[in-house]
Amino acid sequence: MTSVSVSRVLDEDVEVVRERMHDVETFLRAAGFDEVRRDDSRVVITNEVGPATIELTLEPFDDPDAELAYRQREGIFEEMVTTYTVTSDQASTTVVAETEFSLDVALVGSVLDSTVIKRQRRRELNAQLAYLGSGTV
Repeated sequence: MTSVSVSRVLDEDVEVVRERMHDVETFLRAAGFDEVRRDDSRVVITNEVGPATIELTLEPFDDPDAELAYRQREGIFEEMVTTYTVTSDQASTTVVAETEFSLDVALVGSVLDSTVIKRQRRRELNAQLAYLGSGTV
């Protein structure tokens, strides 16, 4: 599995951060995806990455260590899981976002590799954490 992790200390109340995070469609849209749509409890995201269009169906799941967790149900990865953990003290809130993935080489081929996906995913996670600190997409 390949892992991408980013963290940010926010000058926001922990409850505000949690509220923004649990508005899942807006929170995912903050990553810069081209399309985000809800399908019952699942969320479908579409994104242009280089010459490829990637569509993933994501499903939330319970992770006792995370504020929010979801995994790919359909898409280009053999496996993909993203978790967001939130901790706070009186002065700030810290959010850690981590994505772990394995590529399905037969589907991805030579167009995308783990380096391109890691770079793209880091940008997306950083954009989401910026949204949590500002409330602006």
